[in-house]
Amino acid sequence: MTQELDSGAESLSSRIPDQPLIQTRELTVAFHHQDVLKDVSVSIKRGQTVAVIGESGCGKTVFMKSLVGLIKPTTGDVLFDGRSLQDIQFGELTETRRRFGFVFQNAALFDSMSVFDNIAFPLVQQAIVSTEEIRERVLQHLAEVGLPMEVAHRQPAQLSGGMRKRVGLARALILRPEVVVYDEPTTGLDPIMSDVINELMLDTRRRYPVTSIIVTHDMRTARKVADRVLMFYPRSRLTPEDNQVIYDGPPSELEHAEDRRVRQFVHGEAGERMNELLQAINE
Repeated sequence: MTQELDSGAESLSSRIPDQPLIQTRELTVAFHHQDVLKDVSVSIKRGQTVAVIGESGCGKTVFMKSLVGLIKPTTGDVLFDGRSLQDIQFGELTETRRRFGFVFQNAALFDSMSVFDNIAFPLVQQAIVSTEEIRERVLQHLAEVGLPMEVAHRQPAQLSGGMRKRVGLARALILRPEVVVYDEPTTGLDPIMSDVINELMLDTRRRYPVTSIIVTHDMRTARKVADRVLMFYPRSRLTPEDNQVIYDGPPSELEHAEDRRVRQFVHGEAGERMNELLQAINE
């Protein structure tokens, strides 16, 4: 049964290394005839850690949800492991999503369950391992995120924000996914705990053959954890011909990006955005 659970990691290593794991082809998502994403084409290789940055409303979350089929493209396509998500039937799509682990912004723990039961939940739902195996894996992942064994019996309400985030990470990893998606993993944390989470993300990459996608506003996280950064810009402030991804490169080059909008975001400078807001008020 353990062999079944580990098959995802085994299949990952046996696939063609040069084929992107995730691709979007001219991905467009519109709500009420308003484009949030427009013609976004991105390829993510196996093993990459990609930080997706950009100001609020630029489409980061919509992009993330599109990658796992939670939002369907208005036009364009999303491919996972060489297959279009639109060609996958509902039942198989559910199986495909199990190859993803999710670390939600506010941990999204079940308040009525203990920490142990929260982490064990994906394994229990799968019903593919024994009770003893579940216990071993839960305690293993607790240790990997730096939490003592006694935390397993606490309720989420008894945990600090940083501890809740770490429990969420342990739960995301319990099925040993091929892709881990982090939604604002350091939001609401102090600088020290934010760096603890950053270190845990790095440690996860060292321990497991995962591809990581991190949606974040935290430039320290982007610089420290990612080996590639995508910066999105709000579609509403672009011309039809403009590319919505205004930066795609290593974090080390963000400071020297040719596009001033990238530099302004990285440095937290209002720049031309303040002039736009004042103009809108005056109008």
